[in-house]
Amino acid sequence: MARVMPTKVLYLLYSTLTIILCLMPLQINSATLEADTQALLEIKLAIDPNSVPPSSYLNSWDFTVDPCESTGSQFLGILCNLPLDNSSSRVTALDLDSIGYDGFLTPSIGNLTELTVINLDKNKFRGPIPQTISNLRKLTRLTLSDNFFTGPIPLGIRALKNLQHIDVSFNRLSGSLPSNISALRSLTYMSLSNNAFAGRVPDLTGLWQLQTIDLSINQFYGDIPNLPISLRKIYFNHNILSGHMTPLKGLKRLKWLDVSDNRLSGVISKDILSLKGVIHLNVSYNRFTTLEVINYSLEGPMLQVLEAQGNHLKGHLPVNLVTLQNLTNVNLANNQFTGTIPNEYGAKVITSWRRLYLDHNFLQGNLPPQFGLKTNVRGSLANNCLQCPPTIVLCHGAQRPTTECVGNHQAP
Repeated sequence: MARVMPTKVLYLLYSTLTIILCLMPLQINSATLEADTQALLEIKLAIDPNSVPPSSYLNSWDFTVDPCESTGSQFLGILCNLPLDNSSSRVTALDLDSIGYDGFLTPSIGNLTELTVINLDKNKFRGPIPQTISNLRKLTRLTLSDNFFTGPIPLGIRALKNLQHIDVSFNRLSGSLPSNISALRSLTYMSLSNNAFAGRVPDLTGLWQLQTIDLSINQFYGDIPNLPISLRKIYFNHNILSGHMTPLKGLKRLKWLDVSDNRLSGVISKDILSLKGVIHLNVSYNRFTTLEVINYSLEGPMLQVLEAQGNHLKGHLPVNLVTLQNLTNVNLANNQFTGTIPNEYGAKVITSWRRLYLDHNFLQGNLPPQFGLKTNVRGSLANNCLQCPPTIVLCHGAQRPTTECVGNHQAP
């Protein structure tokens, strides 16, 4: 005879099963927060559909499914968190493909408050960067380069205390660099290059973790500001900066410095050339008048490339350049150097120097004898007042007429 299960046991089993069935939808369907889904929809709707090809990430955004629960080829270009409780999933990264999306970045981007990464580079986004971006307090990386954004950097950017990387290069942004930019204490990389920014660069010493700063190809003017000692790479080229390079002499970690095509003047000082870590120094196309080079036999700077063409450098060529043991590329063209080429340069031409440009100066006399030997050095000695045999590769190109070599070399 079959045993009958007690009513009390059946009740307990039924109650337990009911609880499990009620909990299952919450455990399995951790849907995206509705506000995040709506923000993604508005981002897509702000893009011209004609610029969304079938193979693109945005074309995979099918809102008949949940963004954070989608699988396969759906909702490419976003990442979500995985909540351990029953809370809704949140979008944490927006990383679109560089396919030429044409449209605007809607202010609803500010509703994705869990975002840590935004990458929209190499597209055709237009209009301003939304002020609502200041809501994204967890953002660590902001990449909007190679688009058509206009207007200023939002003042609210100071609220992004976790931001480590910002790249808004190659846009049409304008205005000045906010004075409160130093509030971004976590920043290690900042590129604002190839825009229409203008004004003075504020004191940036507060960005004490910054390693790379690129302000090139803008319209910044005034003196070089005080900068954080953590910097390793500086690109200030193609601006309207003036004054001296004094603020740079304390940057002991610096490896790359480009301040070319500005209005800097005075001395290219030994303090700059003595920065031990600098391997590439470009001070070309400024208004410097003096190149101060000491004997570095015992100092051991790492300098490999010295570009100082297009200045107003006068006097004799600095002999002590040969004491920079790592130097391979020298460009002193388009200056006002006079006198002979030091014989010490001859030894370097057949050993370690690979580029030597001394053209468009007022150098005179015979070449060091090693210049006539077969070497791998490239460069030019043209447009001087030298005795330069055309059989020597570096002599290709005419010398100055005699009339330019007698008393006229002081002309600016």
